[in-house]
Amino acid sequence: MQNKPSEKKFGVLAGMGAYLIWGCLPLYWKLAGDVPDIEILAYRIIWSFVFMIILIISFGKRKEVISEIREVLHKPKTTIAVTMATILITINWFIFIFAVNSNNVLAASLGYYINPMVNVLFATLFLKEKLNNGEVLAVVTATTGVIILAWSHGAVPWAAISMAVTFSLYGLIKKVIHVNTWTGLTLETMLITPLALIYLLFFAAHDLMSYNLNINLVLIGTGVATAIPLLLFAVSTKRIPYTMLGFLQYIAPTIMLVIAVLVFNETFNNTQLVSFIFIWTALIIFTVSNIFLPAKVKKTVRIK
Repeated sequence: MQNKPSEKKFGVLAGMGAYLIWGCLPLYWKLAGDVPDIEILAYRIIWSFVFMIILIISFGKRKEVISEIREVLHKPKTTIAVTMATILITINWFIFIFAVNSNNVLAASLGYYINPMVNVLFATLFLKEKLNNGEVLAVVTATTGVIILAWSHGAVPWAAISMAVTFSLYGLIKKVIHVNTWTGLTLETMLITPLALIYLLFFAAHDLMSYNLNINLVLIGTGVATAIPLLLFAVSTKRIPYTMLGFLQYIAPTIMLVIAVLVFNETFNNTQLVSFIFIWTALIIFTVSNIFLPAKVKKTVRIK
């Protein structure tokens, strides 16, 4: 049995690992070359499911996961909730892949920066949690940054907002349903895998044998790149405080921002800099307010 300091250290390392992988994913998706976005998504879903099956068997969790999947499928409300979570995370994955392959990693970075603010809004709307003054100021400041970015582009940054909203709704559903991490991820990929297979077999522009060995290895690796950080994230959430996880959360979009500017040579003008300064300021206010201001009573909701 690990002592508490060791548990906390392990949780921090797991969280850092998850966010480091997520931050570097734009580099990985680029390895897929000219494979269409929707095909990458389909392969990502299928290989994530296959990889989860391998992990479940390897860690001796087969009976446990099968038993819980049966239990979930006998509860209509939970089944609907898991299905909605599956749809949301699939949309989120596609938007992320599309953003990377259309040379708009900055949008992906912005989406993950504003995600905590959207979490706060949804917690207020759906879980009836109350915002402290710092959180209200953080939301207003972040919103200002998004408005500035929209004004600079002459359009609403839909990719970033869509990524933040879909992932926040996904997280909200995961919060209110009682399904363990192994079962949840396996069930989500299992539900959508048949559609991914149908697309690849009958509608994809390329057949399953069209790509060379290197591309096929990259596509197979999408399952590992998807499942590993999600499992590390789950380990981290059980071992370290939420505020500490909040600090770690900003590793991924910061890495994406650096990659976008220094590796992919995306434009980062002064107006975008001002917008991101508002976002970063909001994150500082949000984090500080959660450390030093009294915690509000949280209302817990469960779907059974």
